[in-house]
Amino acid sequence: MRRLSVLGSAAAALLLVLVPDAATRSAAGHYGLSLFGDLKYGPDFKHFDYVNPDAPKGGAMKFSAIGTFDTLNPFVIKGVPAAGIGQTFETLMAPSSDEPGSEYGLIAASAEVAPDKMSELFSLRPEAKFQDGSPITPDDVVWTFDTLRRQGNPMYRSYYADVDKAGPEGDHGVRFTFKTADNRELPVILGELPVLSKKYWADKDFSKTTLDAPLGSGPYKVSNVDPGRSITYQRVADYWGKDLPVNKGRYNVDSIRYDYYRDGTIALEAFKAGAYDIRRENTAKSWATGYEGPALSQGLIKKEAIPNKLPSGMQGLGFNLRRPLFQDPRVRQAIGYAFDFEWSNQNLFYGLYTRTRSYFDNSELAATGVPQGDELKILEPFRGKVPDEVFTKEFNPPKYDNQYTQRDGLRDGIKLLKDAGWTFKGEQLVNDQTGQSFEFEMVIDDPAFERILLPFAQSLKRMGIVANVRMVDNAQYEKRMETFDFDTTVISVGQSLSPGNEQRDYFGSESADEDGSRNYIGIKNPVVDALIDGLVHASDRKTLIAYCHALDRVLLYNYYVVPQYHLNAFWIAYWDKFRHPKVTPAYGLGVDSWWVDPTAAQKVEAQKSQTK
Repeated sequence: MRRLSVLGSAAAALLLVLVPDAATRSAAGHYGLSLFGDLKYGPDFKHFDYVNPDAPKGGAMKFSAIGTFDTLNPFVIKGVPAAGIGQTFETLMAPSSDEPGSEYGLIAASAEVAPDKMSELFSLRPEAKFQDGSPITPDDVVWTFDTLRRQGNPMYRSYYADVDKAGPEGDHGVRFTFKTADNRELPVILGELPVLSKKYWADKDFSKTTLDAPLGSGPYKVSNVDPGRSITYQRVADYWGKDLPVNKGRYNVDSIRYDYYRDGTIALEAFKAGAYDIRRENTAKSWATGYEGPALSQGLIKKEAIPNKLPSGMQGLGFNLRRPLFQDPRVRQAIGYAFDFEWSNQNLFYGLYTRTRSYFDNSELAATGVPQGDELKILEPFRGKVPDEVFTKEFNPPKYDNQYTQRDGLRDGIKLLKDAGWTFKGEQLVNDQTGQSFEFEMVIDDPAFERILLPFAQSLKRMGIVANVRMVDNAQYEKRMETFDFDTTVISVGQSLSPGNEQRDYFGSESADEDGSRNYIGIKNPVVDALIDGLVHASDRKTLIAYCHALDRVLLYNYYVVPQYHLNAFWIAYWDKFRHPKVTPAYGLGVDSWWVDPTAAQKVEAQKSQTK
């Protein structure tokens, strides 16, 4: 699933950190923005704490990707973008990975919100330029913003819904005018805007796929493309932003390559054979047993579990509500009883996962207990419009142990299905009114999910439900997700520490029928819309948390997904020719701050053949 990295909604009385005096301000505004009222780094900071500013440059880094790609334009709905293409483009501001909701000047040296909070001015660096040497101008920023909203992926329209317009101001300024002063995350999310070249695109169709690398402004440029099979990026030697504090100690390797594999199993074997260098692991079985071999035992391959403080979000089997079969919440709830997490964790996951029970798990944003205080006040007007359990019971998915077995759970699920108008005809559930058999498809593009969904399907069969697992290739899967052509699928809803506008794209009614949106489930719920609106316009952090709790609870008790599991660490394996800083960021993996150790690289390459 594609997922936009978002900073979410607000926390401080002003989004900007107020810089105390003119000596620490730029001519036009402030050097950094924060959703939480504080910046970790001062105006004269030299580099982030999680980088090595003296890291050597050079060497190569190879990654894997799954499936295929057919475009180098990642900003439109058409096509499957190449892995890593985002590092060829720069944004107005750059996020920090060791503090939540903060960003610092990149293309823009500074930003300033108007006193009435109805506009924001970005002041561009005169030295900022595209990779052909042409300067980045206010016209480029304005053109990019207008084009993304008009022709870009539909997510941009919802993401920037509260922005009225953008226009140049002076030689280096761009002012964004807002429709409301209440959406306090806007100044920060506008800092995430990538800037494209208006001149480059003047004679090209932005809405189409392309295998010609668009003109970028980032630290890497495309150097070689083997369509659908691999893509290579080369570090830009004269990259204009290499000495900025936000970039110091980053982008150290000269060459980055992504090789595509049919599936994760093949990719893992290729990694162990030394075909590529670094692998993010997401499968418990592979992490526990898949790396065994001479290379690991001899120390040529390293495995690290790097803890993080990121909200885990929601991964689960998502129902497509556009299908009549899933429009009754009792049906959706009943299906959830067939997933035995405890058995799966013990027999499939080596006990490494935690059951997900919130859309904001692993954070203070997750709803617990029953609504109280501000959250209760928020939910009271919706009493009678949301399930009664929202007010009376903490949400927890079924837990199977000696006191409550899966047999008990399946029995409770069947009772719900009977209440919803389904009865047994032989061993098959059928609808009382239509005679329709209860049958649906679970579409996936990753073989790793088969071992999870096949036992799940067997449990559903015991309930009289036929659930077929269908594996499709990556390109077909992307297309089916974009057009919502599925019954159910495994969805992953990523969350930030401060959710905001992106919730409209995830769960808002307006996005439900818009191809390419991330409302895969097809939620059209006025209460959800109202809670998202309150969340986006929350006046302070306390109110934001209350709205997150309320939204979480309403989403959970509508049973839009069967929650699965999560991990609070990055699993990463790599051939031992890389080094990384001792300090790792709390909210990111930071691989772009790694570097190649030439001596270690020579040793690894010399010994690879001995491990095969």
